Amino acid sequence: MATNDPSKPTEQSASADAALTSHSSGLRKPVFVKVDSLKPGTTGHTLIVKVLNSNTVLSKKPRNTMSFRGPQNQNTRIAECLIGDETGTILFTARNNQVDLMKPGNTLILRNAKIDMFKGSMRLAVDKWGRIEVTEPAKFVVKEDNNLSLVEYELVNIVEES
Repeated sequence: MATNDPSKPTEQSASADAALTSHSSGLRKPVFVKVDSLKPGTTGHTLIVKVLNSNTVLSKKPRNTMSFRGPQNQNTRIAECLIGDETGTILFTARNNQVDLMKPGNTLILRNAKIDMFKGSMRLAVDKWGRIEVTEPAKFVVKEDNNLSLVEYELVNIVEES
């Protein structure tokens, strides 16, 4: 006959505790990076930035609104926004609903941002796997004289000699 001793954990509660700790440790703490550490072709960046300005470069209405329903029937909007932190600035490409968040003076948290190359220069973007959140105003002053989007990169093919 087995007795239930409260001082000894049962096998069932021990496995439940292990499941809880493994589940909660599955999420990683975000590692915030600074604008000046961004490099071409990198992804998964989390940044806190301020919006300096926003220019709409495309605002297009759908052609035939009667034949389609759903997200492809929405306006397409693209804005180029100059964003930055205390280390530098970079151009951010905002698409559709992101354009509404890009108001000059807003402080944003960009999660899972990636670097896109456009005409040889870096642009920051957040796709459907990322997130943009408006947060309380940051206390830093944006360093405007270090614009990473003004640096032009060239693709170089390295040929190995045998």
